[in-house]
Amino acid sequence: MIDKQYIKDNFPLLALIDSPSDLRKLPVEQLPDVCRELREFMIDSLSKNPGHFASSMGTVELTVALHYVFATPYDRIVWDVGHQAYSHKILTGRRDNFDTLRKFGGISGFPNPEESGYDAFIAGHASNSISAALGMSIASLIKSEAKRRNIVAVIGDASISGGLAFEGLNNTSMNKNNLLIILNDNDMAIDPNVGGLNDYMTHITTSKSYNTVRYKTYLLLKKFHIVDERNKGTILRFNNSIKALITHQQNIFEGLNIRYFGPFDGHDVVRIVRVLNDIKDMEGPRLIHLRTLKGKGYAPAEKDPTTWHAPGCFDKDTGIRLKQDTEGKPIKYQEVFGNTITELAEKNEKIVGITAAMPSGTSLCIMQDKIPERTFDVGISEGHAVTFAGGLAKDGLLPYCAIYSTFLQRAYDEIIHDVAIQRLRVTFCIDRAGLVGEDGVTHHGVFDLAYLNCVPNMTIASPMNEHYLRNLMYTVQLKDCGPFAIRYPRGRGTLVDWKNEMHEMPVGKGRKLADGEDVAVLTLGPIGNDVAKVIDELKSEGVNIAHYDMIFMKPLDDDLLNEVCKKFKKVVTVEDGTIHGGFGTAVMAWMNNNCHAVKIKRIGVPDEFIHQGSIDELRKQCGMDNESIKRAIMELKEEKL
Repeated sequence: MIDKQYIKDNFPLLALIDSPSDLRKLPVEQLPDVCRELREFMIDSLSKNPGHFASSMGTVELTVALHYVFATPYDRIVWDVGHQAYSHKILTGRRDNFDTLRKFGGISGFPNPEESGYDAFIAGHASNSISAALGMSIASLIKSEAKRRNIVAVIGDASISGGLAFEGLNNTSMNKNNLLIILNDNDMAIDPNVGGLNDYMTHITTSKSYNTVRYKTYLLLKKFHIVDERNKGTILRFNNSIKALITHQQNIFEGLNIRYFGPFDGHDVVRIVRVLNDIKDMEGPRLIHLRTLKGKGYAPAEKDPTTWHAPGCFDKDTGIRLKQDTEGKPIKYQEVFGNTITELAEKNEKIVGITAAMPSGTSLCIMQDKIPERTFDVGISEGHAVTFAGGLAKDGLLPYCAIYSTFLQRAYDEIIHDVAIQRLRVTFCIDRAGLVGEDGVTHHGVFDLAYLNCVPNMTIASPMNEHYLRNLMYTVQLKDCGPFAIRYPRGRGTLVDWKNEMHEMPVGKGRKLADGEDVAVLTLGPIGNDVAKVIDELKSEGVNIAHYDMIFMKPLDDDLLNEVCKKFKKVVTVEDGTIHGGFGTAVMAWMNNNCHAVKIKRIGVPDEFIHQGSIDELRKQCGMDNESIKRAIMELKEEKL
């Protein structure tokens, strides 16, 4: 909890705002000072308690203006992704505990209705705000609410390139609604935006003078009842046609009959308030286009918004990021992937790399720098990434599709329909698999094992260390196994000497790491390293437990499992994923199908959504920490059959 006296002494205006109703008591002339204090507050807090920095710095004026004009929470703000919503949290009653951001038991790094009534909808994955807000807007009309409820969708220029956003825009143009869309255009995702739509947004030509004349004319015609809501659409379409004829450019939003305003300076809070007040009571869908600067108000973040997307701790006075000591430590799994695919691609011209707006996040940027012609960042378009990979594979190339586990969920139909049915050679390099820590419920990659296991033709593997990750990546270019998933976690590996001489691996074969008595532990992936430590500890206490690294979940190693079942009647499975439908479930099904009467204890993520915290804290909560694993093994060992 942040000391209230500290807030009063350093942020006198912010100290007065416990809710948006307090904000609305201030004169509009004081809003720039509120924005300045919000930025200073975030810089002070996030320098010590890291989070998503640059995005929220860029939306301060927009956030203040929205809560100043609209009667939130009755009026609703639907944020897209949520990286940019920190000032929203501060203004809506979470100022004093903002120091718990992204911590275990604290406030989430993303909007979540369970946390606050001001958080209108869940936000963590991109491009959903327009669809969700449109549903709310239409619901308000259907219910004939006595007081008009304004619904606002805030979406970035990267998120609006996603397919779901286009589906929402299309439906917005077809149905009666009063949706207001705010396009926060900062020309950035995490990495720079890509694609034709980004170029369009960068060069869209709607001058300030044109908008001023057009808008004032609309208000004048409405005042004299020449234009009303019934004939607004006809006038709008005629006006758009004249504009397109003069400028030789069709505005994509007005082409969808969504009234367009802008672009405006997204850091002029007084003007944003004025524009919002002018149009908030208009009928029909509207879009305000704001040009903002990611990292606004903090020079280092303005200069390098990619690095400052989530910079970690930093010295707020100097802008120097406080880097952890990495000397002698293993590199991250993503870096092993990035270096390995580059190494393979330099020798095999068929290999191509694909990611969805995460070249730096997946380390595919390493290949992008060296072999740009065979590296593709498709933007926030995971479904397209998978089908695009399928098209490349259909004509003989070997695509490695690097996507975070939680985001691959967005491409499930494409995995089945466009890749698996045709048994195409697409390798899914599933980054951030398992519990990811502070990003919380929307970002944990715990479902991929379960949702991929039921897909025919799919091979699923998870390496225990960096050598096996490299070996698996090497193997898939040699063998036609069809679609092949390789999952690995966020963070550092276990081997300082990670760069082994790669060799081909037998598909569907695991390995025995330790002999034992009474109980066999079967693991999948890097969590096996923790289990190995537990088994070594038990061995020092005179308890010998067998350990098998399965490597593959699909196909399971028949020979190894038969060996286990002949010797053991008690088995523990451990995975960094949901136990419902995951690795442990697959082992249970195999033993049932093969008529083995074995007692199985499954350890993994329970059947609930897990919120934010450190990896260690969350594993303890889920019963997946070393002490819990040790206790589960001993309890099963002592259990009578």
